[in-house]
Amino acid sequence: MSRRWVVLSLVFFGIVISYIDRGNLSIAAPSIMRDFSISPAAMGVLLSAFFWTYGLFQIPAGALVDRLGIRRAYAGGFLLWSIASASIALSRGRGDIIGMRMVLGFAESVGPLASLSFIRNNFAGKDQGLPTSIYIAGQSIGPALGALVGTMLLDRFGWRAMFALTGLGALVWIPCWLAATPSDRAATARHEEKTADAWTLSDLTACRAFWALSLCSLLASYYWYFVLTWVPSYLVLSKGFSNLGMGRVISTGLFSMAATNVLVGFAADKLAARIGVFRARLSIAVMGYAGTAAILLLLVLPDQNLVVPVLTFSICATGAGNSNYWAIVQHASSKGTAGRSVGYLNTISQVAGAAAPVITGWILGPQKQFGPAILVAGVCPVLAALCLLWSGSGGLDRVKGVLAR
Repeated sequence: MSRRWVVLSLVFFGIVISYIDRGNLSIAAPSIMRDFSISPAAMGVLLSAFFWTYGLFQIPAGALVDRLGIRRAYAGGFLLWSIASASIALSRGRGDIIGMRMVLGFAESVGPLASLSFIRNNFAGKDQGLPTSIYIAGQSIGPALGALVGTMLLDRFGWRAMFALTGLGALVWIPCWLAATPSDRAATARHEEKTADAWTLSDLTACRAFWALSLCSLLASYYWYFVLTWVPSYLVLSKGFSNLGMGRVISTGLFSMAATNVLVGFAADKLAARIGVFRARLSIAVMGYAGTAAILLLLVLPDQNLVVPVLTFSICATGAGNSNYWAIVQHASSKGTAGRSVGYLNTISQVAGAAAPVITGWILGPQKQFGPAILVAGVCPVLAALCLLWSGSGGLDRVKGVLAR
């Protein structure tokens, strides 16, 4: 196995751990709400706090990755976020949780930028679908493992032990990363070579596809973060699942999403070789986001037994959409600007990440009615698909031309 695939496997495991740590609060939410007498609206603020700093530092973190490379930046961020996640076990109230979640968001901001920059710099555009899908699969396997392992730890030891064990146990990743990843000096040299030819903001904002990609990131991410932050509580509070039952439902959907991502990524690479990179990935992303709207069926299908197939299909569809969306973003970016390009669009994504928990908590109210919240989350990916159609493959080519200057 070549070195780039070894590093890609560590990128995968890194994002798995990242999503376990950021998702733990969603798993523990019903228990923490009970222990600290927290309302749904206040819980929405706690769930949102991670995204305040995660979104704020996307662009600075992207510039750091472009300049210094991924090795040291990722290792430092990983160490800090693991400690921050474990420290939530010592919380005495809402303020402690908010503080540690903000530190967690700041530290994790490096992860996706370093991961996607590595793929952009080491795989050709027509071959980026599979490695990107493997990375996106980590975003689903992480919450899936978090739901399974987290609910078992929660059920047996309580939420404090869950945070401590998952946070500190992940530190074994750091020496593996430092041993496998090449020196950052080559990345620094590439940055210096590209700096003089970097794109200007006025050039980029003149492209219609730039705005389409931005809106797509916002809308698709609203659905995704609704699933990660509030669907666990929906299953417990509205559908009557136990904590362990909730974990099985969430993990089934997310493990299925991971498998779908890899298969779709492989197929997208084959299709890209035949009809062009942008056209192939755009088509699959649009179909994926349109299929995500299947979550709206939960509004008219009250049978608890139908929750698993409906939710699983919806999550798998958004996985196909997300993996091809981010493959489009990487292919449109030059090697020297991949971190900043991904950082900008991930910032937009985190606006949705901050908004979705708060808006959902406000919509739920004291009665905890999930219907309107599901309606909003289900419509957003359909609008994301329309944004991509509006951009068109020709517009995406223009973005690539600007970024490649």
